[in-house]
Amino acid sequence: MRRAATMHNLLITILLATHATAYAAEGPFIPIDLGTLGGSQSSASDVNTSGQVVGASNGRAFLWTQAGGMIDLGTLGGSYSAARALNANGQVVGGSSLSDGAGHAFSWTPASGMVDLGTLGGYSVAVAVNANGQVVGVSTLSDGAVHAFSWTPAGGMIDLGAPGGLPTIAVAVNDSGQVVGNSGPQAFSWTPAGGMIDLGTLGGWASKVAAVNANGQVAGSSALGGPYSQTHAFLWTPAAGMIDLDPLGGFRQAAAMNANGQVVGWSRPGGAFSWTPDGGMIDLGGDVAVAVNDSGQVVGVSNRRAFSWTQAGGMIDLGTLGDSYSEAKALNANGQVVGWSFSFGDFTSRAVLWQPIANLGCNATLAGCNLKGANLAGAYLKDRNLSDANLTDANLTNANLAAANLTDTNLKEANLTNANLAGANVNGANVKDVIWSNTICPDGTNSDANGGTCVKHP
Repeated sequence: MRRAATMHNLLITILLATHATAYAAEGPFIPIDLGTLGGSQSSASDVNTSGQVVGASNGRAFLWTQAGGMIDLGTLGGSYSAARALNANGQVVGGSSLSDGAGHAFSWTPASGMVDLGTLGGYSVAVAVNANGQVVGVSTLSDGAVHAFSWTPAGGMIDLGAPGGLPTIAVAVNDSGQVVGNSGPQAFSWTPAGGMIDLGTLGGWASKVAAVNANGQVAGSSALGGPYSQTHAFLWTPAAGMIDLDPLGGFRQAAAMNANGQVVGWSRPGGAFSWTPDGGMIDLGGDVAVAVNDSGQVVGVSNRRAFSWTQAGGMIDLGTLGDSYSEAKALNANGQVVGWSFSFGDFTSRAVLWQPIANLGCNATLAGCNLKGANLAGAYLKDRNLSDANLTDANLTNANLAAANLTDTNLKEANLTNANLAGANVNGANVKDVIWSNTICPDGTNSDANGGTCVKHP
């Protein structure tokens, strides 16, 4: 009898512990579902310092803002467009089809809408834009040759050339107008004053550019010499030329660089890496690092999940929108990360912005945090602990709060239109003047079927 009681008490302890830790996996980021332009597909490609996000949804370029949500940027007359990048002023660049099916580079601003940047004779696509509105990309000529281009509002599109007749592709541009890219198998740098120069290699036959920063430093990857050629990440400067970042390493590909010369990428074997002038090469774990901001925050993918890494906090799983897979693509100076979340079950994808909770005034947890008036539209807060939080007048439209802990949470005048509260714990929550509209109540019923309320449907 005593043994049975002991086992019973043990089971109760386990169950209580499980319940107590149900909301423990807080995480310092909130995934925000940016939605779609109809249909089931969207993916984010870039984010600026204002938190504006661009990408593509169901074959159309979009711009997303916290105030206005996702808007369709249109096309150049055809059926397809995709946004690749944007600058701090909200200028968006990418590619769009024309009515005849040809593809042209575009620039979009709120004032001018989508503008056709033209071509060098064939098709074109824009891949990057700097703070001054200079756009770079690639275009074919009338004979099919592939050339890098630079476009400015004053000078229009100019051909950056193709030494030796090799294809050239622009990859990035800094605010000084320095363009970097690839000419055939080798990396190049181009400036209006000096033209195109070959950056060379680390002794092998090929090199490839990944990024350029405001100081004119260029990061990329290069093959080494020898019969069993390896590839190493490099840093190039006008003064020192090409520097091997890991002369003892194996295969490394650089993917991005910040203003301080920190280079990130991936290696084989190994995974994501970060290199700094002071600290040298660090293996971060995970699979691939794709971007880094000037604070040294690195983002990428590890085990099919988007991650964020910092020197102080290490690697953090950014999570998904409840799907199978997520991927980080870019981040800004405020630590906001964008990418997409994908479900292998129904093959749907959603553009995601991962919002640091620190940007909302919260520290280690959302519990007890003052989120009065916060815009959390589309927030994925399933299973999160928001007990004792102040969500007065918060925008929680389209938010997923399924099984969330809302004990003693102040939801007064919060907008819960289209929100999902199935299984949420709302004991003691203040729900005075909450907007209930097509809301899934904690008991699984719809507020519209309950007279427009979830009160008495906990």
